Amino acid sequence: MYGAYLAKKPKRVLVLGSGALQIGQAGEFDYSGSQALKALKEEKITTILINPNIATIQTSDELADRIYLVAITPEFVEKIIVQEEVDAILLSFGGQTALNCGLALHDRGVLAKYGIQVLGTQITSIRDTEDRQLFVERLREIDVATARSRAGNSFEEARAAAYEIGFPLMLRGGYALGGKGSGVVRAEAELEDALGRAFAGGMRQVLVEDYLGGWKEIEYELVRDSRDNCISVCNMENLDPMGIHTGESIVVAPSLISMSTSARTAFS
Repeated sequence: MYGAYLAKKPKRVLVLGSGALQIGQAGEFDYSGSQALKALKEEKITTILINPNIATIQTSDELADRIYLVAITPEFVEKIIVQEEVDAILLSFGGQTALNCGLALHDRGVLAKYGIQVLGTQITSIRDTEDRQLFVERLREIDVATARSRAGNSFEEARAAAYEIGFPLMLRGGYALGGKGSGVVRAEAELEDALGRAFAGGMRQVLVEDYLGGWKEIEYELVRDSRDNCISVCNMENLDPMGIHTGESIVVAPSLISMSTSARTAFS
């Protein structure tokens, strides 16, 4: 199974970096991307980093062999692939911009054109998790319950889905880790404006789903490798009721739900 993921050891790996400081980018991805660069260096693999944010740890001069402080766009990335003779790429260590750029590079045929091997999370997995409808379908395949939902790829489709789901409802923008395009619609009168905001800025998909306001939100961080080893790193509890994005909430780790009532009272 490992050989299917890694056909050959790469020599020059391009890492798409963490980019701007915003939810869904920078912070946690700066850390994970820095660790990726260190791991590649231990394997004596040359690393090339693209990251326009000079304030990140990733862009420290001792981490990557070459650093490009340019925007993470398909056009810039293709030029650097050619210039640096890259043979492999990491897409999952830079947040939303890096993921979307990786999908664009694949769809345009750039990765195939230059024989670029995708390391780590593969294109199919990125698409399955970034596309809201595909993600729901994959969860259903493994019998994971999800809120009732329907994806709309246009204003009209999303409006029709809203009336099918009913109010209140949640709009979730696709291909947006940081919650861009998302929001709660509590009544029919709010729908048009909310959809206008959701599709603003080139948003190509909006998931319309039941609003689970007031529900408890618990997160588990899992790491899995190509040999199917899987560990749970930690779990976290959002003290605030479920909202649009975890970034809005106060979060404690590990979660408090396993504590006794007396212990939880003492903690608070």
